[in-house]
Amino acid sequence: MTDTMRYPFGADKLTVDPSYAALREGPPCRVQLPYGEPAWLATRYEDVKMVLSDPRFSRAAAVGRDEPRTRPHATGPNTIMSYDPPEHSRLRRLVTQAFTVRRVEALRARAQQIADDLVDAMLAKGPPADLFADFGLPLPTMVICELLGVPVQDRANFRTWADAFLATTKYTPEQVRTYVGQLSGYMASLIAQRRTTPRNDLLTALVSARDNDDRLSEEELLIMAQSLLIAGHETTASQIPNLVYQLLTHPDQLTTLRADLDLIPRAVEELLRFTPLGAGGGQPRYALEDIDLGDVTVAAGEPVIVAVHSANRDETVFTRPDELDLTRQGASHVAFGHGAHHCLGAPLARMELQVTLHTLLTRLPGLRLTAEDDIVWKTGLSTRGPERMPITWDQP
Repeated sequence: MTDTMRYPFGADKLTVDPSYAALREGPPCRVQLPYGEPAWLATRYEDVKMVLSDPRFSRAAAVGRDEPRTRPHATGPNTIMSYDPPEHSRLRRLVTQAFTVRRVEALRARAQQIADDLVDAMLAKGPPADLFADFGLPLPTMVICELLGVPVQDRANFRTWADAFLATTKYTPEQVRTYVGQLSGYMASLIAQRRTTPRNDLLTALVSARDNDDRLSEEELLIMAQSLLIAGHETTASQIPNLVYQLLTHPDQLTTLRADLDLIPRAVEELLRFTPLGAGGGQPRYALEDIDLGDVTVAAGEPVIVAVHSANRDETVFTRPDELDLTRQGASHVAFGHGAHHCLGAPLARMELQVTLHTLLTRLPGLRLTAEDDIVWKTGLSTRGPERMPITWDQP
């Protein structure tokens, strides 16, 4: 048995710990997270893709186990990520049509309107502005609220509820239970409203699938509604300032993008590859049988953690992986995962990020950070990014 390493490694701002480069040269290693049983750590691109796509690795098997984690409390079966196919596939099919590329493109004009309104407010107030609070958080929140049919005026609570789902040390286990309970109660009340007053929104469609088609249990309905609300805004709200930060701290790439805005879709993909969102220690998969992974055998019942940000820096897949190159072409990143649990909302996130870059670069000339030291970075959460990111721009 190999030595067991402490995990996660250091996660300063948006850097990728250099330890991953050395680990990719060898087989998966054993790691110990702050809580739970030891796990294998997959760092190489092909190994990560295998763990995320091979049905012999199970998410559902983690339920009830002392799963490796960075928080004192267990995750619990409260998101769609806790299911395996075929249950996961059945739930996913109920909402897939809302997140197809074509349906998302139909939302682009509305997302653009929201982005323009947010920038209008920033311009009216004048610099500086907080990119996270004034743009990054409200844009995806308003889009997912309108899609689901959740009152936008209630969005002040969403950040606390999302943080509770993602907390490692920010909240106590008791606080997490309280906030998760508040979210469950809130979504249950909206579900009850849709039963008496249906609307043309995704939440009504889910209620119909439960009540008329019997394709959802009541627990599954609540889990789906919660998962869509939290996942639909939180990760993009984090990635908006993350990606803008990367651009503003790589001036050569910013110049390249300003000179050719048609590069924005490709730039978003490269920025997603380059930028680590998680701090490490994501949701483990459990081996359902003995499985050869790289040069080791993962025994049945053992968990595996995947380091997506390490896979996205794999030298055997990406040329000069530690360089940000907005003109890069080639292999696809795994920032949205891979396999059955590939992010359902990836088309929506891509569209919102494309709208973000185009809007900020065209409407805020000379966009820049006020100062690096003014940024306040998140702590105690499983996702990285600024929780306060002051920006300024050239005024006419």
